[in-house]
Order: sequence, then C-alpha cells, then structure tokens
Amino acid sequence: MGLGALGHSLVLLVLAGVCLQGVQLQQRKPFFERFRRLEEQFRRFQEVSLVRLQEIAANYNVSSNIDASFRHLEDKQEALESAANSTHAALHEELQHLKSWVKKLQNKTKRAASRVQALEESRQERDQQRAAERKAQQALLSNLTQEVARSWEDTQALRFSQGSLRKVLESLQDALKNQGAKLAELEQLAKTPPEHNEVLLPSALAAAPLLNRNPTEKEPEAAAGQSPTLKKLRAKHRQRKRLQQKSRRLVAQAQNESLSGQKPPLQEKEPEAPLRVEPRGGLRQEQLAMDKAPEEQELPKAPRPPGTICNVGSMLVFPNASTENFVDFGPSFHTGLLELSLCSWVKTSAGYLGTTLSYATEDNDNKLVLHGRDAAPRNAIHFVIGDPAFRELPVGRLLDSQWHHLCLIWSSIQGRYWFYVDRRLASMGSRFQKGYEIPAGGSLVLGQEQDTLGGGFEPSEAFVGSLAGWAMWDRALSPGEVSSIAIGDGLPRGPILSLANVTRLSGAVQKVSCSCLEHCL
Repeated sequence: MGLGALGHSLVLLVLAGVCLQGVQLQQRKPFFERFRRLEEQFRRFQEVSLVRLQEIAANYNVSSNIDASFRHLEDKQEALESAANSTHAALHEELQHLKSWVKKLQNKTKRAASRVQALEESRQERDQQRAAERKAQQALLSNLTQEVARSWEDTQALRFSQGSLRKVLESLQDALKNQGAKLAELEQLAKTPPEHNEVLLPSALAAAPLLNRNPTEKEPEAAAGQSPTLKKLRAKHRQRKRLQQKSRRLVAQAQNESLSGQKPPLQEKEPEAPLRVEPRGGLRQEQLAMDKAPEEQELPKAPRPPGTICNVGSMLVFPNASTENFVDFGPSFHTGLLELSLCSWVKTSAGYLGTTLSYATEDNDNKLVLHGRDAAPRNAIHFVIGDPAFRELPVGRLLDSQWHHLCLIWSSIQGRYWFYVDRRLASMGSRFQKGYEIPAGGSLVLGQEQDTLGGGFEPSEAFVGSLAGWAMWDRALSPGEVSSIAIGDGLPRGPILSLANVTRLSGAVQKVSCSCLEHCL
C-alpha cells in the first residue's frame, strides 16, 4: 500500500512539471511564485509522504513481527497439543495398568483374607479339639485314677485272701502233722507184741495192705465181731486222704489266683467294661470317611513303572514361564457343575507346580482354579472354588522331575473333596462349598491364572512342565476308577472335557500324541 502511494505522488509531480512548463510559456513572472508555492507544497508533501512511508514501514515491520509471533504461537500450541495427547494416552495406559494392579491386589487381598479366615477357623477348630482332648484326658485320668484305686483295693483284698489262705494252709499242715503222728502211733501199736494188743493182726506186713484198701470194701468179721483198731485205722486213712486232697485243691487255687490276679471267690465282682477313649473331634470325620472308603485304605503302595502306563492319549508341553504360553477350550462345559473330577499326569522340574487350570466368568475370575506360583510355600497349591473359598493341597511329592498321577474330586452335595497322588489319598476335607454350583459359559484355560476373563496372566503363576492324559468329569469318581486311570486301564465313562477338546495352543505350547508315558518325552 505504501509503494502505490509513492507512485501516485511521482505521477502528480510529473504532471505538475508538465503543467509548470505550460504555464511558464504563458506567464513567467507569476510562474516563479507559483513554482515556489508548488515547491513548498511539494516539500511539505514530500515530508508528509516520507513520514507516511516511515509509518507504513514501521507498521509493516510490526505486522511481520506479529505474523511471526502468531506462527511461533501456533507452533507452540501444536507442540503443546501433541504433548497433551501423548500425556493423556500415557496417563490412560497408566490408569488401566493401575486398575489391573488394583484388581489383582483386591483379589490377593481377598485370598489373604480368606486364608486368614481359614487359619482362624482352623485355629478355633484346633482349640476346640485341644479342649475336647483335655476333657477326654481328664476323663481318662479320672477313670485311670478310679481304676488304680479299684486295683489297689483288689490288691489289698487279694493280699488279705492270700493271708487267710496261708493261715488255712498252716492249719491244714498242722492237722496233717497231727494225723501223721497219730497214724505213726497206730502203726507202732500194730507192730507191738500180741499180748499188748486187744486184737491180733496176722502179721506186721499185713497192716499196710489193710491201710491201703478201699474203704467201701467189706472186711471179714471174726467170730467175736469186727476189730475196733482196724476201724480206727481205716477212718484215719480216709480222713488223711480227704485232707491231702483238700490241701492240694487249696494250694492249686492259691497259685492260680496269684498267677492270674483273680479275686477270691467270696469277693468276686462283675468285670468292668474296658475304658474307651473317643477319637479326637477333628479326626472323627476323617475316621468315618476312611471307614466308608475301604478301597482307599487297601490301595497298593506304589504305582507301576512308568513304562507300563498306557492309554494316555496326548501330552501338552509348556516350555517356559511366558505369559504367551497357555491352552484354552472353545466351548467349556455347557451346564453348571455340582460335582467334578480332574485327573492328569504331571511332570515338572521348575521347583514349584504353578497354575494348571483356571476357570473364570464375567462375574468372578476365580470360579475354579488350581493356583500355584513361584513363591513360598512351593510345596502347596490352592484349590479355589468361588473366590475367596479355597483349600490348600500338598504337592511336594510332585517336584522331583518325574511323572505323577493327580486326581482331584469335589462334591457340592456332600461338601467334601479328595486329592489323590499316585493312587494314594494325599488330602481330604469337608464343609467346602456345600450346595455351591460352578456356573457354565466361562473361559477355561490350562497353564495360566486369569485375573480378567481370558487374560491378566503373570509369569510367576505360569505352569512349566508337561500334562498328559488330562480329563474332566461332571461326577465324583470312585477310588477304583482313580486307580484304574493311574495304572493305565483308560479313562472311565463320560468325561466332559479332555485334551481332544483343545481349540487353541498359544505361545510355545506343543501338543504331542503318545499312547504310553514312556513315549511322552
């Protein structure tokens, strides 16, 4: 705009010059005056134009600076917008991460609270058991004290009876001595000459046969009647025999009583029933369960060698503890479960078992979990049904890098569970989720623990090792069926899921077909 005004001024000057030349031709005199006026006007116009041009130049510089400032501000605004967007995205990602960690922390807090509650219940149960044991011990001690008192009384009575028997024996011995002395006197009288006797005997040798004769026999009578001396001898002989027999009977009775500890006949009492100590309260249900399952007590001590275990089917290999390594089933079970049985061959060299199975729904990510992790205690896993209810299962025998057979059975109807390791009952319990139903339609995953539906895995909870012959039933298997699986007789009827139903292998998991364990390498 300033350059156009300058050009216009130059044109005016040219026209003015032309006009001045024309006027000069006509009027020279007034021309100088007009020329001076025009020159003054031109100078003033030039000054005004110069001032105007300077103002225009200053305004142009200001406008160019403003444009640069605006462009700089626009660049800064764009940089701030991009930084704000990146910050918002990072903040959103961090919030999602914090939400997942908060959810995991809540789950762990629930588990810890449930474990504390279970420990508190077990402590209370142990206290009750100890109180019952103390009462039983006190009752037993009281019974034993009474029994000792009775035994002491019986001992005193036995001693008194032995003293009385001893006195009787001494009196019998004295009587025997007196009878022996009298018999000796009678024999001496029998041996004296005939003139000193009232009755003559045939000879001295004839007295002994007469003494030993049966008293029931009839003696020949002399003409003057039976000899009174012979009658006395027979009577003394019979009395001596009776005393000897009675003495032998009393001695034998005293010896038997002293050896057997029986009471005298006059002080006999009715035998008391033996004391019976009731089993501990906490073990009473276990004793009943063992009585109801004799097959569990009669299981063989050890399984067959691994080379003879067949009818396995296939094997899953989880090579490392990556969150990418897991196996899932497209459709899980279609109806709710009131009973279930899980059986599988397991082999791991990781030093801990890890999570072998996880079943989650939209409502709860721990509907059914066999949860293990790389943390203490390594010799146990949690059997979770409907978080936060769980039980702890011992798995220390499995951490030797060898094949072991596991079977876990649960019944909602009875509220009980049984855990078998190599056909042996390793753990069992009652009052566990009685009446609870595991709902259908969830996500079933092998090898990882789900914190969200189908995800939320952690490397420390992953299973590392091999699973062979895995199968699941919607009923409680019998001990005989568990044993038949473990010895390689094949799967019982009606499994609802097996490794044949696997729909996806993720990460580095491999599925290998093997008919026998010796081929599952």
